[in-house]
Amino acid sequence: MTSSFEFNTYPARLSDAERDKALQVLRDGVAMGRLSHDTFVRRMELALSARRSDELAVLTADLPTESRLSRMVFGTVEAVSGFTVRLRRAWQAERLPKLLLPHPGNGHALRIGRDPANGLRLTHETVSRVHAELGRQGGMWVLRDLGSTNGTTVNGRRVIGAAVVREGDQVGFGRMAFRLSTH
Repeated sequence: MTSSFEFNTYPARLSDAERDKALQVLRDGVAMGRLSHDTFVRRMELALSARRSDELAVLTADLPTESRLSRMVFGTVEAVSGFTVRLRRAWQAERLPKLLLPHPGNGHALRIGRDPANGLRLTHETVSRVHAELGRQGGMWVLRDLGSTNGTTVNGRRVIGAAVVREGDQVGFGRMAFRLSTH
């Protein structure tokens, strides 16, 4: 009695590393302008649903793969570019005029705006009459925008309602900017 066995062989399942490599080639292709956004999105969907490596190969066949050297060069340029941006921001932050935080024992919030009745009067045209308020709440400094027209910012982000601030933060009222300080 002879028995024969048949084994179905299925192609090897794609590894996450293979899929990630193809996705990186697609990302590089769109970054270099070789793929449109729509083409990139469609190919990315196909890459995520691919079951075999030949399906991935078809998606990236018309795109050049970067060498390790060129990827290292681009990474270095990107890191240096980011450093110069951070350096410029730090330089500008140090040159900003200081805004002294009010004495904590005062109990009253510091009103900021164009109105002469404010504790800090700023006469710039982008500052509202009653622009913002800086006070102590629960042991923290809180900056509140009081419905200003041109907005209040903390470290470049617009304040919606209120934000906790601390010494060294950059605050902006309209187009006027300051660095918070305790002395």
